[in-house]
Amino acid sequence: MNQFHYPILSIIIFFPLASAFLLMFIKDMNGNNDELFRKLAMLVSVIEFLISLLLLANFSDTTAEMQFVELVPWVKSFSLNYHIGLDGISLWLVLLTTFFVPVCVLCSWTYIKEKTKYFLISMLLLETAMIGAFVALDLVVFYIFWEFMLIPMFLLIGIWGGQRRIYAAIKFFLYTAAGSIFMLVAIIYLYYYSYKTTGAGTFNLLELYHLNLPISAQFWLCAAFMLAFAIKVPIFPLHTWLPDAHVEAPTAGSVILAAILLKMGTYGFLRFAMPLFPYASHQFLPVIAFLSIAGIIYGALVAWVQPDMKKLVAYSSVSHLGYVMLGLFALNIQGIEGGIYQMLNHGVNTGALFLLVGMIYERRHTRLIDDFGCVAKVMPVFATFLMIATLASVAVPGTNGFVGEIMILVGAFKTYPAFGVFAVSGMILGATYMLWMYQKVMFGPVTSEANQKMADLNAREIMTMIPITILVFVMGIFPNLFLRKMDASVNYFIEQYNYKLEQSIAEKNKPPVAAIVQKNGFATNKKNATVRHGNL
Repeated sequence: MNQFHYPILSIIIFFPLASAFLLMFIKDMNGNNDELFRKLAMLVSVIEFLISLLLLANFSDTTAEMQFVELVPWVKSFSLNYHIGLDGISLWLVLLTTFFVPVCVLCSWTYIKEKTKYFLISMLLLETAMIGAFVALDLVVFYIFWEFMLIPMFLLIGIWGGQRRIYAAIKFFLYTAAGSIFMLVAIIYLYYYSYKTTGAGTFNLLELYHLNLPISAQFWLCAAFMLAFAIKVPIFPLHTWLPDAHVEAPTAGSVILAAILLKMGTYGFLRFAMPLFPYASHQFLPVIAFLSIAGIIYGALVAWVQPDMKKLVAYSSVSHLGYVMLGLFALNIQGIEGGIYQMLNHGVNTGALFLLVGMIYERRHTRLIDDFGCVAKVMPVFATFLMIATLASVAVPGTNGFVGEIMILVGAFKTYPAFGVFAVSGMILGATYMLWMYQKVMFGPVTSEANQKMADLNAREIMTMIPITILVFVMGIFPNLFLRKMDASVNYFIEQYNYKLEQSIAEKNKPPVAAIVQKNGFATNKKNATVRHGNL
């Protein structure tokens, strides 16, 4: 068990925030300090990643308890605490976040030419918000970080995005904020109900797990949480904000959105909606599974007909995240661990694809598939990295995507075999549109002489892609290195979920008091019925 005498999680959360604050005081000399800003942001993000590796080095995979826990009273009159912690479900998501921020800083080195200082500040603020949301164990603290994420992401899209950036930024903000309002109402109700039943209201997630909510209330509360998380995933048909946000965002914004922010939705289902409301979430299971399959097939079909490479990758996210949701709601060890693993895989693979699309866009200032052809001849290094990312995305054995998808399918077949059959069709469609795109861009007919003059990847771009490529194969060949850290937490989650589900079913099926009194021949007056009910 880890024993830390210093608040490592708080350091990881607030180090980027403090660095962003200090960066504000360095004068921006009309772009002359841009190189300094980039180097400082890179240094901060690399140090942040190295600090986060201490979590991995000191994490115990033999317990399901929260680790590195910090609990500090904040507003005592409302039992509001700064409460954070980490388990096997959130560990890899935190590390994925700290891994991708320096990658995004590096890939933006020449892409972002205006307001560089404020771009980097926004990236560091976003890192603080994302990590805080992954480790929050108090519902109000979680909600603060959850909402805080909107601001820097809105700025990244709205200031440094494409031609329709304002439209995409506002659409992203409105969709996410609309769902969050219902979640806030549900959080307030949970506090009120805990106060009403125990005499001491709480926002403590670990305590609320043990709250016996009436089934009628569970449905409304679960729906409120699920709506917020379904929009963030996004689940079909709530996905319409995602392609616009991806296409208009700068490369770093698309990478962060795909690699980390979308995982907030799937993580929210697993951490909040499912364990807090087991009976209601179990009743929603067929609906979520159906929408997941619809998203898998719809996302693949729409991606297939996209003329824009970036939009194709954006719609592929809708399809891939359908697999994640299908795995989580399989409610067995293979499905849930496969879903968590696929969150990581999607972040790595789709992040790589967005990076490569951004690199070729910098050279040709177009993303249209028909504008390219025979690129492999002049950019062999680029073609190699794109092939690896493509194969990982279509789940070729030996890559990380294969492990996650095969586990999800095994879990889905155990719960709903019919849905598992439809999910397999998504894999076929995925291979079709990804390989079609690769063939057209890399080996298709030359449509422009400019394609013959493109330079291959430079040293900085190769350095950006190498760690991601290594992860693709390490996660594909040695999955137990990652799955072992999840086992205890996922097993405990399933055990507690099933236990609370059985309790809720037993409570729902309990005969009314009057029926019990009549069956046993007891007096049917109100007084005796009340006494007998108290002894049952």
